[in-house]
Amino acid sequence: MIKIGYTMMTEQAGPRQLVRDVVAAEEAGFDFSVASDHYFPWLDEQGHAPYVWSVLGAAAQATSRIPLMTYVTCPTFRYHPVVVAQKAATMQLLSEGRFRLGLGSGENLNEHVVGRGWPAASVRQEMLVEAVEIIRALFDGGYVTHHGEHFQVEAAKLWDRPDDPPPIGLAVSGRRSCEFAGRLADVMIAVQPEPDLVSMFEDAGGRGKPKVGQIPVCYDPDRDRAVARAHEQFRWFGGGWKVNADLPGTAGFDAASKFVRPEDVAESIPCGDAVEDFVEAVRPYAEAGFTEVALIQVGGDTQQPFLDWAGKTLIPALREL
Repeated sequence: MIKIGYTMMTEQAGPRQLVRDVVAAEEAGFDFSVASDHYFPWLDEQGHAPYVWSVLGAAAQATSRIPLMTYVTCPTFRYHPVVVAQKAATMQLLSEGRFRLGLGSGENLNEHVVGRGWPAASVRQEMLVEAVEIIRALFDGGYVTHHGEHFQVEAAKLWDRPDDPPPIGLAVSGRRSCEFAGRLADVMIAVQPEPDLVSMFEDAGGRGKPKVGQIPVCYDPDRDRAVARAHEQFRWFGGGWKVNADLPGTAGFDAASKFVRPEDVAESIPCGDAVEDFVEAVRPYAEAGFTEVALIQVGGDTQQPFLDWAGKTLIPALREL
C-alpha cells in the first residue's frame, strides 16, 4: 500500500498557515509531510517564500505523529553542507526522530541570490555528492575537516547530534543521479512516475529503500474554478525540471509559460472533486514502484477544504492502490 503525504508548499502560504495546515494534515490522516525549501515562489501569483527551517521547527512542536521532510534542500549554494547538517540534526531532535533530509542539486530560481553563479548540471551534481559526504561525516560524530574540490571544512562538529541521524533522500532525474543516489541515499526522490528511475536506483544499491514522488492536485467543488486556479499558480509546472532548474526568477517562469492554456494544465493536474481523477493521477507512481507520494494542493487559501475532503474521501480511496 502506497503512503500518501501532504506538501507544505512554502511558495503559496505564509509560515503560520503552513504550520496550521500540517497540523490539519496530521489530523486528516496523511502518512507523512514534505516541505519545499525556496527563496522565491515560482510565479508572482503564488506570493510567498518563508524560511522553511523555521516552519519545520514550529511544525515539529505543533505535531506529534506525522513525519517531516525537506523536498528538497540544496546543500551547495545558499547553504554550506555543514550548516545543512546542523539544521537537519536539530530538526531530528526537535521532531523526536520524525525528520528526513531531502536533498537535490537545486534551482537557479532560489540559489542565484547569493551571487555564486549557476554552473552546468554535471558540476552541480558533483557538488551535491561532495556535500552529502560532508553531511554524512558530521552525522557520524567527531570533528570533520575536509578540503575538497568544491567545499572547505575546518574542524566542524555537531554538538547536538541525534543518536539516529535523519535519513537522507536524494532527488533523481536520470541514470547518473540514480547511480549515486542508490549508493549514498536512504531515500529516492523524484517528481515523475518513471519505472526506469526506480530500476536504476535499485540496481545502484537502493533496493528496499523508500521511493518518494510528488504530484500537484487542485481540489475544488467547482471544477472550472479549480482549473483557473491551477493555471494561475501552476502553469510553470509543465516546463520540466531540466528547464525549471535553470530559469533565474519569477519573470522567466511567467514568460516561459505565457502560452500555456488552462486546458493544458488540466490535462496534467487533476482538477475538481472527482475522486477517481485524483486516484488515476497517483496510480502511475504506485505502478512504477514508488512507495510514497506527496500531494500538493494548489492554492494557499484552499488547504482546509482540501484537507477536510481528503481525510473523508480521497485518502480512503488512495489506500486501495
